[in-house]
Amino acid sequence: MIIVLIGYMGSGKSVVSKSLADALGYDHIDLDAYIETKVGMSVQEMFQSKGELYFRKTESISLAEVLNKENTVVALGGGTPCYGNNLDLLNSDVNVISVYLKTSIQELASRLSEDASKRPLISHIQSKAQLSEFIAKHLFERAPFYETSKITVSTDNKTIKDITEAILIELF
Repeated sequence: MIIVLIGYMGSGKSVVSKSLADALGYDHIDLDAYIETKVGMSVQEMFQSKGELYFRKTESISLAEVLNKENTVVALGGGTPCYGNNLDLLNSDVNVISVYLKTSIQELASRLSEDASKRPLISHIQSKAQLSEFIAKHLFERAPFYETSKITVSTDNKTIKDITEAILIELF
């Protein structure tokens, strides 16, 4: 079984996936980290030097690679299910269970405002109000992709442990 965590940036995919993998005794892969190791540069550097299209193509190839691994929890990038045939890859594989970490715009803006400069898609945004507006628009575009997940768990006002337990209850 491969469990794939989906959601907007800041929803907790990276930290929850580690917690879930530990709880299950599974391997853990953060897709962005996997890509960075494979390419030898950060996601931010890829966006800046090679462009988003290069990153998205590399992301699709890498996703197909990691979906071949058993007993693994994978944290996807926020845009991964929205590009190319990535959603088809996720939804057509009977061994893949996708989990949407659903987080409110207000919660996302609060979490992301602290490290916006490290995230290529929002590094240019100056105020929390502009950030909230950007997230609202972006989430509106991406939500239909996220909502195809087999499991949805709300993350607002929950600890990593709470979210992990909620996923485990849904899985078993």
